[in-house]
Amino acid sequence: MSSDCDGGVTVIPGLPNDVAAWILSKVPYSHHARLKTTCKSWKLLLSSKSFLNSLNKRNHLLCIFPQDPSIASPFLFDPNALAWCPLPPMPCNPHVYGLCNFAAVPLGPHLYVLGGSLFDTRSFPIDRPSPSSATFRFNLHDFSWEPRAPMLTPRGSFACAVVQGAILVAGGGSRHTMFGAAGTRIRSVERYEVGRDQWVAMDPLPGFRAGCVGFVGGEGREFWVVGGYGASRTISGVFPVDEYYRDAVVMGVEGGAWREVGDLWGDGERVRVGKIVVVNDNGRPTLFMLDGNEIFRYDMSSNRWLYESRVPRKAPYNSSFGFVVLDGELYVVTHLCVVDFTETRRSRQQKRAGTMFIQIYDPKNKTWRSLVAKSPFNYPIDINSAVLSSICL
Repeated sequence: MSSDCDGGVTVIPGLPNDVAAWILSKVPYSHHARLKTTCKSWKLLLSSKSFLNSLNKRNHLLCIFPQDPSIASPFLFDPNALAWCPLPPMPCNPHVYGLCNFAAVPLGPHLYVLGGSLFDTRSFPIDRPSPSSATFRFNLHDFSWEPRAPMLTPRGSFACAVVQGAILVAGGGSRHTMFGAAGTRIRSVERYEVGRDQWVAMDPLPGFRAGCVGFVGGEGREFWVVGGYGASRTISGVFPVDEYYRDAVVMGVEGGAWREVGDLWGDGERVRVGKIVVVNDNGRPTLFMLDGNEIFRYDMSSNRWLYESRVPRKAPYNSSFGFVVLDGELYVVTHLCVVDFTETRRSRQQKRAGTMFIQIYDPKNKTWRSLVAKSPFNYPIDINSAVLSSICL
C-alpha cells in the first residue's frame, strides 16, 4: 500500500510507512476527520487519493442532510462501524434560508448538492418559496465545499441521474416542504459536464413534471423520468390537490426526442406515490417504491409495480420513513423516539433525538435485518423531509 507521504516524513514512529498506512486503513472512514488533526503526516496520508482507493468497497456510507445544509451540518454514517462523522456546513448565502428538496448526488470523490427550494429575503412576497439554481461540490478528500456553475434553470424536487461522468437533471419546481401543495412546475432538462463545469440545455420533457425520480437504463443509453406530479386541481375550489403521473418518459442520454411509457398501474389500481429508489446491479437498474409500510418493485417487462415485501416494524406514531439504497440494499430509516416538531420549535431547550432505527432489506435474498444507532443530532429531525444519499469510496 502506497503511503503517499514525502520522503523523510514518518507516519508512525518505529514503523515503515506502508505498514503504518495499512494500520490506519483499518480505521473506519467516519473517524478519519478526527485522525487528520493528529499531525501533518496523518492528514497528508488520510487525504491522499491512493489511500482512499485502497479502502476498496468496504466504505459504503450514508449521508443525511437533516435540513438546510448551510445552517445544519450533514452527517456521514458508517453502518459497519455504527459511527457518525459530521461534515462542515455548506457555504452560506445571507439572503436565503430554508433550503430543502435539493438533490445530493455522489460522483467519484465528490458529493454534489444541486438546486432545491428556499426562501429569499429579496423576493416578494417574502413568504413564497423560490427554486434555486445553485450547485455546490463537497470534496471527500479534504472535507471542503466549493461552488460550481449554477444550473441554467432553477429547480427543486427534480429527477437526476449520473451517466458517463455527467449529471442529468429533469423537471422540478419550487415546492417547499413547509407546504403540502402549490409551487411551480417546469419541463427543463439539463446535462452537467463535470470536467468543463458547464450546464448544457437538452430537449425538454413532454409536459410539466416535478417530484419525479430519474435513473439511467437501457444498458446506460437511456434516461428515465418516473412519476411525479404535473397539473393540480382544487377540492371545493379551495384545497389544492396534485394530479400525479401514472407513466414514465424516456430519452437517450445523448439527447433526442422523448418517448412516453404507458401507465405503470392497471385499471382500477390505486396510484401509489411513495418514495422511489434505484438499485443498480451490474448496470441493470431496478426500481423500488416505499408506500406506507409496503415495498413495490417495478417490472419493466410488464410495465407494472409489483408487491415485493412489507417493512417488519411500522414507524412509531404514524411518522414517516426515510428510504435510500446502500450497497445494493434498501435502508428504511426512522426514529425510535419521535417528538412533536411543532412543540420542539417553540421550545428553547434542545434535546437529543434519541436513537435511529434502520431496517435493511436485501432484494436478492429477500431477507430483512435491522440495526440501531444513536442519533448524532442534538435536535429531533424530520426524516420525511431530510435528504438521504449513499456514498461509495
